Amino acid sequence: MDIESLYELYLRHPEVTTDSRRCPQGSIFFALRGESFDGNLFAAKALEAGSAIAVVDNPEVIPSGDNRYVLVPDVLKALQALATRHRQSFKGPVLQVTGTNGKTTTKELLAAVLSERYQVLYTQGNLNNHIGVPLTLLRLRPTDEVAIIETGANHPGEIALLTKIVQPDYGLITNVGRAHLEGFGSFEGVKRTKGELYDYIQQKASAHVFINSSNSDLMSMLSERRMSSERCIAYGHEGDGLGQAICRGAVAACEPMLKVRWQGTTGQMHEVQTQLIGDYNVDNVLAAVAVGLHFGVAEEAIDHALEHYHPSLGRSEYRKTAANELIIDAYNANLTSMMAALKNFKKIEGDKKMVILGDMKELGAESERAHKAVAREAMAEEGAGNGGQTAVHTTHGNHSEQGGEQSEQSEQDKQNDRSDQGKKSNHSEQGSEQNNHSDQGKQSDRSSRRAWFVGENFEKALRGITAAQDIEIRCFKDAEAVKETIKKEKPTGWLILIKGSNSTKLHQLPELL
Repeated sequence: MDIESLYELYLRHPEVTTDSRRCPQGSIFFALRGESFDGNLFAAKALEAGSAIAVVDNPEVIPSGDNRYVLVPDVLKALQALATRHRQSFKGPVLQVTGTNGKTTTKELLAAVLSERYQVLYTQGNLNNHIGVPLTLLRLRPTDEVAIIETGANHPGEIALLTKIVQPDYGLITNVGRAHLEGFGSFEGVKRTKGELYDYIQQKASAHVFINSSNSDLMSMLSERRMSSERCIAYGHEGDGLGQAICRGAVAACEPMLKVRWQGTTGQMHEVQTQLIGDYNVDNVLAAVAVGLHFGVAEEAIDHALEHYHPSLGRSEYRKTAANELIIDAYNANLTSMMAALKNFKKIEGDKKMVILGDMKELGAESERAHKAVAREAMAEEGAGNGGQTAVHTTHGNHSEQGGEQSEQSEQDKQNDRSDQGKKSNHSEQGSEQNNHSDQGKQSDRSSRRAWFVGENFEKALRGITAAQDIEIRCFKDAEAVKETIKKEKPTGWLILIKGSNSTKLHQLPELL
């Protein structure tokens, strides 16, 4: 079946699903294939569950004479082509967002701001890949006035593919950083791939770029493409000499919630108290201000949207529980975002501060260096550089194993460590029942700083490096080991930063803290 014929079917059945367990009445089921499944085998089940049409690419699953099946050469390509065709029927502006860090938060801030004036369709959650993007576009309805589409990538060419589907009128790259290096090959590979959005914008005469002029990487990427300044809508930090920038801003406070000061072209100064954690979110907020101003959202309405946006999905989220205060950023992690989170955390006042950091994934050859850099930053003495350090003795949950060079520590050394818990709290667990934290009160007194590392990459990184003397260090195999320790010790009264790649499952920890 050709795309125009499929599109006619879609207009009669505008709900699309790829999950045979969730088939709204009258929907179209697309039988996608994966590494471990074949959607063709579930087409009949989808029809039984409520779908009106099943799009398949295996003729053998089609019963003779059953016209509810549509045969195509490739189901995924058919889904993508259908989404592109539907996007072409949409007359409102389409804004595509990508970047290494902050793209989901930025997308949600943009949606909050633009929703003050428009009916906005935007990517739900992180459905930003070759399947999620088409599904998002196919949710467009005649009542929608603006579309915001988030796109992600971990290999070269993926942004180019998604951009051809989205066909944006506006492009926004939040930043470029050292993430997914295993797939991109290098930081330059990251820049080239994210820059594929700029390549498309450059080729589409009517399209524009929202650009953070304070980001030297993004500015150099635009310069390399000789992008005309008339097609660039700039925003950035105060004092950066931005010329015709639509807005400028700065961090007004972060205690711990971010307060942003910004000024648009009217000259009126605004201060907005957000519900975001982290001064690094100032760029995401300014992007939302810039987009809102460009699309005619009133300045007071922009402030209202920013003040009432509440982060979700474990991104820059502050949560106060009965026992502790949590900063949860456990959906994604790379060297850039980790260092930003740790530097911000050090600025926040707290009597008892703790970080729980999970492995960063897909860093390839950069992995060991990146994990060592993060470990050093996490274990450095706050506000005093790297002075007063001691070699790291890691512990694995409640076990007495030693890491790296410390594995041959003498029994006399161990006794000395146990007798000096107050001075060198990172030597606080050497295997005895008492030192396995049976006394929660004594454990709390040993140190006002803790760093818990989760995963084999951090375990390797901790070998042979030093830590500040005032910090207790532990290393865990996985999130399950951390959960067991939390259940046993019940930490109380801590300000805790939780950050790691999604696959480390640290998002399971907040409910226990």
